[in-house]
Amino acid sequence: MSQTEFNDPLWRQGISGAQMLFVAFGALVLMPLITGMDPNVALFTAGIGTLLFQLVTKRQVPVFLASSFAFIAPILAAKGEFGLPAVMGGVIAAGLVYILLSLLVKLRGPNFIDRLLPPVVIAPVIISIGLALSPVAVNMAMGKAGDGSVELVPYGTAMMISMPALITTLLVAVLGRGIFRLVPILAGIAVGCAIAAVLGVIDTSAVSQASWLAVPNFIAPELHWGAILYMVPVALAPAIEHIGGVVAIGNVTGKNFVKKPGLHRTLLGDGLATSAAGLFGGPPNTTYAEVTGAVMLTKSYNPKIMTWAAVFAIALAFIGKFGVALQSIPVPVMGGILCLLFGSIAVVGLNTLIRHQVDLSEARNLIIVSVTLVFGIGGMVIGGKEFALSGISLCAISALLLNLVLPGGAGWKKKDGQEA
Repeated sequence: MSQTEFNDPLWRQGISGAQMLFVAFGALVLMPLITGMDPNVALFTAGIGTLLFQLVTKRQVPVFLASSFAFIAPILAAKGEFGLPAVMGGVIAAGLVYILLSLLVKLRGPNFIDRLLPPVVIAPVIISIGLALSPVAVNMAMGKAGDGSVELVPYGTAMMISMPALITTLLVAVLGRGIFRLVPILAGIAVGCAIAAVLGVIDTSAVSQASWLAVPNFIAPELHWGAILYMVPVALAPAIEHIGGVVAIGNVTGKNFVKKPGLHRTLLGDGLATSAAGLFGGPPNTTYAEVTGAVMLTKSYNPKIMTWAAVFAIALAFIGKFGVALQSIPVPVMGGILCLLFGSIAVVGLNTLIRHQVDLSEARNLIIVSVTLVFGIGGMVIGGKEFALSGISLCAISALLLNLVLPGGAGWKKKDGQEA
């Protein structure tokens, strides 16, 4: 990385920043649209979160923070039971988990995370997140609400929209070249919306009535222990994802960000970004792999570029028509794309098991993975009305406890005793 690159003219930094936001944009707004949040708030909190991350890490790491898909299931569950303000309280608490982990890493070193959350624990949790969400994607692709309770678009029409959107996303992801390969979600949305417009499914009346400039629909958080219990355990999976993201961007730029600025700083930055999002009514934040891919492709290693991306995100958040237009995207368009995205989350978990060569013939590993998957996907509930754990939250805690309680803590490692 050359110093001359850090002295690029402002106009070039601005263009690169806009490009990074463009790459992150599809996934960034899709998450709040699924969970019923305001996409303009998500843009605002992504920008604020990225700036906080840069402040904590002394602007050394070129990453962009935005909406985390890992929290979709608990957000939907907690929102239906406790309301969105209570969910925001849970998001703040999830950010505090990152902050606690950062303190522990500071005191005990980065290897502490590996011992507390080895691959055999985190992989089945990630798989459960993806597979537990699969009915939501399928229902939306068929024109129903995410829970399947009501038909929003006739089945035949919905399939004519969702399948081309999915196929476009697949083709761009596989066959795209250059920067276009990094924006398959945007390509899928564009094609899906174009077909929906031809079929008369898109309603643009709200867009024409909306103001050009408007304050995002910020939501104040509320403290509710039930919602917090939904959200906090799920933070374990994105914490590991965050570490992987930091290592990945380090490999791309040729720097060891785990040592400098330090994993404790990056975790702290992510935690503050997530808690800040909860304060304003936005989704939890995480580092975006798409942006890391764009950094690798364009060789734009200057962290100042992410400052520009954050500023552009905050500015877009105050364009009222923009947010209303995003909310008018038909359900089948999102459903088609989510068939790939939710499956991809599960595959990340599978890849974690494979890459670390977790031996599932070992009884200990088999027990942890099996119980975690059944609890997470099957919808197990433990507790009563006042205090209950279920779904992803339950499976995350179960995996963690099983790993701590069962003997043979190094069982996931290779037979020769060396870490995979």
